[in-house]
Amino acid sequence: MDTGIVGYGVYIPRYRIKVEEIARVWGKNPEAIKKGLMLQEKAVPNIDEDAATISVEAARNALKMAGIDPGDIRAIYVGSESHPYTVKPTATIVADAIGASPELTAADLEFACKAGTAGIQTCMGMVSSGMIKYGMAIGADTAQGAPGDALEYTAAAGGAAFIIGKEGTIARFEGTYSYTTDTPDFWRREGQPYPRHGGRFTGSPAYFKHVYNASDGLMKKMGLKPEDFDYAVFHQPNGKFPRRVSKMLGFEDGQIKDGILVDRIGNTYSGSSILGLARVLDIAEPGQRILLTSFGSGAGSDSFSIMVEDGIDEKRKGAQRVDEFIEDREYVDYAIYVKLRKKIKV
Repeated sequence: MDTGIVGYGVYIPRYRIKVEEIARVWGKNPEAIKKGLMLQEKAVPNIDEDAATISVEAARNALKMAGIDPGDIRAIYVGSESHPYTVKPTATIVADAIGASPELTAADLEFACKAGTAGIQTCMGMVSSGMIKYGMAIGADTAQGAPGDALEYTAAAGGAAFIIGKEGTIARFEGTYSYTTDTPDFWRREGQPYPRHGGRFTGSPAYFKHVYNASDGLMKKMGLKPEDFDYAVFHQPNGKFPRRVSKMLGFEDGQIKDGILVDRIGNTYSGSSILGLARVLDIAEPGQRILLTSFGSGAGSDSFSIMVEDGIDEKRKGAQRVDEFIEDREYVDYAIYVKLRKKIKV
């Protein structure tokens, strides 16, 4: 394929809440929870941050790295399951904020945690066909978790934006493969404030079946094996799932460790796998190959083989890296957390 990543940018809110603080309020054993989820803390959005503001910040950072005219972007897709408006697109807010031309197509996507990679695939197709010069795909969320629910320990906030094109690429897409079924493991009906989940069924037959088959299908399609990849990044609802599925597929711990962020920022839903990709691109060298596989409940996975190119070293200079956002943090207690997340109804 002659289509690749021209630039990328991320945004992670600076507030954090520790597992111990949530467990304290609900009378749970924090050590058991940390061991079970392999997670220490999560990112919490400020009271004025939502999927739109996170998307705008990530998009601006992607433009800085890409060094292109925002007017040349002719497609913007924002994937999220926490769009601030039920009826009004987030993508148009992003387009106006970054100064994109009105001569573009824009839309919001929703497929639980894989809507961001669905946007990448859409931009890949449009760029490859010659319909557009550049497209932007974003995955961003301020994930919801009901008070006292297991999701409250993991549901976090953050996002990443990727500019897709043919010119000035820093990494090239070698191929993509998707695997999708109707598996209702996680859902939220219209008007409900918090999602519901199918307990143990969120692992099997949901996460593991789809991530495994998408990754395995991509490798078979391209004639590749786990040892042909320098890095592998999987969707991270917790710390255990990506590690387990990587072993099922035959990957080593060294191939996945750099892309795992959930222990420090939680599950950013639509931003989860692509934030992991951004973290790997922050350190990868030209000629290295990356496997990326997302997962969205409902359920489906998108898998990609990505080859890092020579232009990445120059474009990374001056760019704000994922680790900088992770390290810039301020802790809040549970009272401030529920205020920021608007869980107190008045």
